[in-house]
Amino acid sequence: MKSPARHLSGSVMYHILAIVVVSIWGSTLVSTKLLMHAGMRAEEVFMARFLIAYMAILPFAPKKVFADNWRDELLMLMLGVTGGSLYFITENMAVGITYVNNVSFIVSTSPIITMVFILMRYRYLKVKRILIIGSLLALLGIGIVIFNGQVMLKLNPMGDLLAAAAALCWGVYSYLIKILGDRYDTVFITRKVFFYGVLTSLPFFLVNPWQYDLTGLTNWHVMLNLLFLGMVASFMCFVLWNIAITKLGAVTISNYCYLIPMATVVFSAIFLDEPMTLMAYTGSAFILVGVYLANKGCADD
Repeated sequence: MKSPARHLSGSVMYHILAIVVVSIWGSTLVSTKLLMHAGMRAEEVFMARFLIAYMAILPFAPKKVFADNWRDELLMLMLGVTGGSLYFITENMAVGITYVNNVSFIVSTSPIITMVFILMRYRYLKVKRILIIGSLLALLGIGIVIFNGQVMLKLNPMGDLLAAAAALCWGVYSYLIKILGDRYDTVFITRKVFFYGVLTSLPFFLVNPWQYDLTGLTNWHVMLNLLFLGMVASFMCFVLWNIAITKLGAVTISNYCYLIPMATVVFSAIFLDEPMTLMAYTGSAFILVGVYLANKGCADD
């Protein structure tokens, strides 16, 4: 039997893992932007990063090919769609249609969607007031960081619907990880996500074939950013994220998604010379307090 102190220590470790992952994910927009400036399209960046991640995980993944039954295999397919192809492609399409600020704010509502799914499945869980307050406070902080004090939300129905679809995808992904994580090895699940993510993105290239000249991969800036997105932000982070969800629960871990816009602001200031403003610092403080309160109010999900 584990001692309370050891259990607490292990729990803290998984919280730290979640913070590290969202910090890295907050920097991916910078790498993606640099790759798109180099001539890659958004869907090409996604395909390249997931192919790299899939090749990287193969040596570590169990030799098992399929899930235990067809229902679970279908759920694995849904993971690849909701956490891979459909999530990234709808988000990227939304950015091409509407304002990036709108997309970032809408996609950042995914923890709330996750919480709704979890509460619908596990009806015995009770929503504490502090969880709701923390979630709303974090959302307010996200709004301050992203809009930088500009309160006018300019809507583009199609773009914002696509962003909402991306948020829904990630909410479903976190929910499904909670279900499958109790029965399957984390690395096996993550390998499935990469495989089905690549497979289900292929139809998009039937409509818009690959255009980026592969000789551009000899540019070390391009290759370095692709390796970061594939090896670190996808391969490593997806494994760690899925482990954290299975250990601490989807609601608790998904709340850390509120930190992603804050990390994006910091990395943009460092690598893209986009200055940190007083409003960005204020919003970051709201996010930190909100995440703390939301996690404190989480039931044992």
